[in-house]
Amino acid sequence: MKIYTKTGDKGTTALFTGKRVPKHHIRIESYGTIDELNSFLGLLRDQNMDSHSKEILSHIQNKLFTVGAILATEPTKDNRLKIPRISEEDIQILEKEMDEMNEQLPEMTHFILPGGHTTVSYCHIARTVCRRGERMVSYLNEEEPVPENLLSYINRLSDYLFVLARKLSKDLHAEEVKWVPEKLEE
Repeated sequence: MKIYTKTGDKGTTALFTGKRVPKHHIRIESYGTIDELNSFLGLLRDQNMDSHSKEILSHIQNKLFTVGAILATEPTKDNRLKIPRISEEDIQILEKEMDEMNEQLPEMTHFILPGGHTTVSYCHIARTVCRRGERMVSYLNEEEPVPENLLSYINRLSDYLFVLARKLSKDLHAEEVKWVPEKLEE
C-alpha cells in the first residue's frame, strides 16, 4: 500500500464513504484535531509514569481511533460500515479513573498554571488539544449530527487529562502553581 495517492493534491480528501470534501471541512478539522490529540497522548504515554496511567492512556488512544472513524463517516452511512461506537461504559471508565485519582489529591482551591514538570506540561497540552477537538466536534454537530456519547466522551476526556496532570504533579513532586489574579490598582 502506497502512502501517497495524489488524490488530495487539489485540496480535497475522501471520507470513509468515498465522498470527497475540502481538506478544511469541519469534519476533517474535527477528526484531524482528534488525531493530533492522539499523537500528544502517545508523547505523554512515553514519559516516566506509573504503568496503570500508561495502560489507561493506551486504552484512550484506541478509543480515539474509534472517534476518528466515526467522525470520518457521514452520519447517514455509519450503520452500513459497522463502525464501533463510544459507549456509556467508555465514559464511565474515565469518570472512575478521575474519582480514584481525586481521592489521592489535595483539594483544589485555585486555578492551576500549567507546568512544573515536562510530563505535566505534555498532559496540559493534550488537555487543551482535547478541548479544541471538543469545540470542533460541537461545531460539526451543529451542521451534521454526532453521536451524543462521542461528545460526552471528549468532554470527559479533557477533564480526565486535567486530573491526570494534577496526579502526575503529585507523583513527580512538581509544584502546582496556583493562579492568583493580580489586584487592580485604583
